[in-house]
Amino acid sequence: MNFDNFDRDLQKKMKKINIPILIASILTGLAFFAHTIGGDIELASIQPSININNWVEKQQIWTMARCGWHWISFDLLFASIVLSLINFTNYFENKRTILQLLSTYFLGYGVVWFFIILISPSFSNNFLNLGQWMLLLTIGGLIKYGTKTVLNHKL
Repeated sequence: MNFDNFDRDLQKKMKKINIPILIASILTGLAFFAHTIGGDIELASIQPSININNWVEKQQIWTMARCGWHWISFDLLFASIVLSLINFTNYFENKRTILQLLSTYFLGYGVVWFFIILISPSFSNNFLNLGQWMLLLTIGGLIKYGTKTVLNHKL
């Protein structure tokens, strides 16, 4: 086996990797695991007790919140997969458009998150303790920046 050719081939492939998109993909993948596992543990801590008078109503609201929570978990997983496919394959024909949509999606999530904290009753360090908006804006910004690279170089 000729390792010189292998090394050159690997270097060519590495030059094609879009680093901002790779980082965004890793962040969304990590966020998926934290959101799915850690979030479900946190949700379990506020599940209504079966001993309360209006348990059915509270359980319905809690279940709806849990479904919405894992809807976001799926969004994070799907975004991580799409970003990886864009970076490592030619599965999509128009990568730039998909990246522009994902960038807008994450930036929008970040703005909404920030706004909801802003209009909600305040508590100590609320913008830091609920800092997911920073992660969402970072992911959106990385994708936006990575989209510019797609314009200059074909992935």
